[in-house]
Amino acid sequence: LVMAVIKLHGHPISTATAMVLCCLNEKEVEYDFSLVELSAGAHKQPQYLALNPFGVVPTIQDGDLTLFESRAIVKYLAKKYKGQGADLLGNTLAEQALVEQWCEVEGHSFFPPASTILFQTVLRPLRGGTTDEAVVEINIGKLNKVLDIYEERLSKSKYLAGDFFSLADLQHLPWTQYLVTACKKGDLISSRKHVNAWWEDISSR
Repeated sequence: LVMAVIKLHGHPISTATAMVLCCLNEKEVEYDFSLVELSAGAHKQPQYLALNPFGVVPTIQDGDLTLFESRAIVKYLAKKYKGQGADLLGNTLAEQALVEQWCEVEGHSFFPPASTILFQTVLRPLRGGTTDEAVVEINIGKLNKVLDIYEERLSKSKYLAGDFFSLADLQHLPWTQYLVTACKKGDLISSRKHVNAWWEDISSR
């Protein structure tokens, strides 16, 4: 009996694809990577739209299941492969609830300003536009407030949901990596002692 390998359709430059790759690696799951050529518009072609009607990456295929939305995918993988690799979900109901809570924080409070900063400082100029510095400043302000809350939280626990690495931390990896490298906003992280220690820890994984 040959186990069907998970097929991941995505692109390495995509932060959402990177999030799923991080999870597959943490869970030590074998997968086939199918490159979706974004620059050629492959994600808007009928063949790909049949998998993901929204025409964005990534999408996974696992047997009969086709799944899109990176946060849904990583949650699925963490549950399906609970017994192998890093746990990512927490063991008790309380731990799992805290993981869920900080995953929600990432999606609703961290991701919107982080992605806006990336879009304005890196993607817009790449597409021939100019950075709107006022928008960048507003979103740095929003991100500062979020990171102040993280600093307080991480002064009490090693990771966001507790003393174990979880999806809550993993979901921050791609965006924070871009913020620090491409956007040159590393001071947002390095200026906060506990956030910086957390980032050094999780990014070295």
